[in-house]
Amino acid sequence: MNQPRMSEPNDGRDGAAIGQDRRGADRYRTVWRIAKVMRNGDAGLWRVRNMSDRGMMLAADVPISVGEALEIALSDTVVVRGKVVWAEGGRCGVAFDIEVDVADVLKRLAAEQRATGYRQPRLPVDTMAEAITGEGSSRIGLVDLSQHGAGFVHDGHLEVGKELDLVLAADIKRRAIVRWSRGKRGGLWLTQPLDRADLESIRRFES
Repeated sequence: MNQPRMSEPNDGRDGAAIGQDRRGADRYRTVWRIAKVMRNGDAGLWRVRNMSDRGMMLAADVPISVGEALEIALSDTVVVRGKVVWAEGGRCGVAFDIEVDVADVLKRLAAEQRATGYRQPRLPVDTMAEAITGEGSSRIGLVDLSQHGAGFVHDGHLEVGKELDLVLAADIKRRAIVRWSRGKRGGLWLTQPLDRADLESIRRFES
């Protein structure tokens, strides 16, 4: 069966698709959500613009090729897979490998977001960063990144509550606070979130 082309780049106008039926039985819902997208050895945080039972539109400024296979994690437990069927102007359409019930998916995501312990999607990384404190600077290893935080490994010198400047690749600098630390692992909270565009591909952070 031929897959329909997902919303054109100018389709799915903000809010206009909610609750409406288009292209037969295919139900489109406007969605404002960040998803973790994995593809061919890379991962990034992309914005979901709309979603239907058969596919979705994503927004990202990194190069995207028609035919690419994507694994899209809408949360830690809700993951869909599909292929890019069109890409234009910083957006792309993805046809799912297996159809979903979009209403049920969005209901599950809303419930997860309300639950205790919910956290935003994180990207796995393996890179070094500079941690600058009042006592000087040191190198720490980062193991994951999100817009609001980072997981790191260190030698135990960064205690909970410590304030520091975190300097990432491409001279990206953010003020951060050590949120937790156990042994040589810890987590940072970024007082100024990273721009989503900075996290569209982890390759920029590869050391």
